[in-house]
Amino acid sequence: MKALTVVIGNYNYARFLPEAIESAIAQTDADVLVIDDGSTDASREVIERYHARYGERVTPVYKANGGQCSVYNLGLELVQTEYVLFLDSDDVLYPGATAEVLRAFASGDYVKVQFKLRVIDDDGVQTSATLPGATPPSDCASLLRNGWLYPSPPASGNAYRVSALRSVFPIPLSEDQRKAADFFAIYGVAMTGPICALDAALGGYRVHRKIERRTVTGAVSLGIGNCENVRDVEQSFPWRWETLRHMVSSRLGEDLPARFIDFSYEKNRLCAHLYDASTARRWQWLMFSSGDYFRSLLGNPFWDLRKKIGVMGLTLMCLVPSVRLSRFALRYIANPLFRQRVAVN
Repeated sequence: MKALTVVIGNYNYARFLPEAIESAIAQTDADVLVIDDGSTDASREVIERYHARYGERVTPVYKANGGQCSVYNLGLELVQTEYVLFLDSDDVLYPGATAEVLRAFASGDYVKVQFKLRVIDDDGVQTSATLPGATPPSDCASLLRNGWLYPSPPASGNAYRVSALRSVFPIPLSEDQRKAADFFAIYGVAMTGPICALDAALGGYRVHRKIERRTVTGAVSLGIGNCENVRDVEQSFPWRWETLRHMVSSRLGEDLPARFIDFSYEKNRLCAHLYDASTARRWQWLMFSSGDYFRSLLGNPFWDLRKKIGVMGLTLMCLVPSVRLSRFALRYIANPLFRQRVAVN
């Protein structure tokens, strides 16, 4: 048995799934578990093809659709290794990724090892952008106790000590809120011990939604990463934090503050509310609704002064009468692929 299991959670990503499975199989020191969450496309045929070829090297699990949270709960229940990495089926691991992760775990008593993910486009082409944009300290629990969500890569850039994650899980399941399982893993496990953050980009994070798209009237609308509905993200985030508070309180006996502070969340709210808004509406936001946004920007403990000034300048560009400049600033703030495109041009 290996020391680490790569759990690939999949739902209707047959077009990306082969790359994810092959990148996991390439990790010679990891088992591979593929959980299909009731896909209706050709995902099952893809999984069976790899299982037939690699046998026990690729273990398939098929379940009724229950959302990403149910996949994480089941995956954590099934793994028999000391460590686990949940790989999204549209992402990839680079050669030697799990070897680096295991070396990091061996170097200290860490409950999570995170690494940077390089942003790749729909076709898997690498960009110069990496996530996250800042490095957290090893003691992220202290930040969370003050309400700050620490910088972390998306799901695929995190590996966990199974025993630590099990002390916080399972995630309470809700019919209305079934996504963002990585939120509970990333921040819940940090309450159980120190984090190791690697600077190397050991995987690819695929941004395959459009940077911008045209509505039926021909106007350009906003796309933020892989968000299907920015408003849904805005509404669900407080629920996630409240659920995390319950998990930490009931299972670890600690109390987290009632409110959280996170620039990623606030920037998404900014873009959702101001994109295509009138100049008057944008100034109204500045006067009456910008407090949490500027608190997350100016008080950000992970950024230096230069970065804060740069983001502040982009934010103020959103208030100019020019719709073109305002849209540019919001797209630049919102989407790493747009920043990459600007850099190339």
